Amino acid sequence: MRLLDHVGISVASLDRAVAQFDPVLSALGYTCTADERAAFWEQHGQPDIILYVAREPDSAPHVHGRVGWQHLAFGVDSPEDVDRLHAIAVAAGWTVVRDPKRYPRFTDRYYASFVEDDNGIRIEFCFNPPSGPAD
Repeated sequence: MRLLDHVGISVASLDRAVAQFDPVLSALGYTCTADERAAFWEQHGQPDIILYVAREPDSAPHVHGRVGWQHLAFGVDSPEDVDRLHAIAVAAGWTVVRDPKRYPRFTDRYYASFVEDDNGIRIEFCFNPPSGPAD
C-alpha cells in the first residue's frame, strides 16, 4: 500500500506552473498529462503530483512560513543529482532559495538545495543516505 497517494497544489497560472514543474518532474522520471483544469504527473501509472487552477486567483503567491504548504522534498541518489536538478529548476524559472550545500545540522550526510516557483511553492532536492555501520 502506498502511504502517500498524491499531492495536490493550487496555482495561479496552470500554463506557467506546468512550464516550471514539467522540466523538474520529467527529470525525476514523471510523465505529465494536462488539460485546461489540471495537470498531473505520474510514475508507475499513478498520479502523484497534481496542479489545479486556484479557485481564488488573487490569492497568490503563497508565502513560505505561513500556515499551509512548507515544502516538498525529493530524495535523490547523489549530491550530483541535487546539483543537476537544481540547475534544471533554475533554468525553468524557479527562484533559488538556497543553493546546493551540506546541512550538517540535519546529518553530516545531508546535501540539499531549495527552490521556489512563481506561486511561492517551495521544493527541495536532497541527498540523505542512511547512516552506515561506522556512523
